Amino acid sequence: QVQLVESGGGLVQPGGSLRLSCAASGSIFRINRMGWYRQAPGNERELVAVIISGGSTIYADSVKSRFTISRDNAKNTVYLQMNTLKPEDAAVYYCNADVWSLNGYTRGYWGQGTQVTVSS
Repeated sequence: QVQLVESGGGLVQPGGSLRLSCAASGSIFRINRMGWYRQAPGNERELVAVIISGGSTIYADSVKSRFTISRDNAKNTVYLQMNTLKPEDAAVYYCNADVWSLNGYTRGYWGQGTQVTVSS
C-alpha cells in the first residue's frame, strides 16, 4: 500500500555531486524515520543517513561532511545531497521509511534502489 519511488541516480565524476530523491505514496498518515542505505557489489547493505520527523539526523562516518539528508514532510519526500563524491561511494542507493498508514505502523518499507556510479 505504501510505495517509495527514488530518482536522481546516475553517472558522475569523482568530486561531483548528485541529489537523490525518494517520494513516498499511499494511504500515509505520518512518516517517522526516513533514511538512505547503499549496497555495492559483493558488500552488505549499509546505512548512509537517517532523518526522523523532528529533523534529527545521523550519518555514516564515511559520508559525514559530504552528504546531507533532508525531508519535506508535506511531500512525504526525503532527499540526499551528495557532494565530493568518491569512487567508493558507487553503489545502489535505497530509500527506507517507517510509516503510519491505514495498515498501521510498518517499519522498513524499501524503495527499488537507484544506481550511483562514480567514475572518470
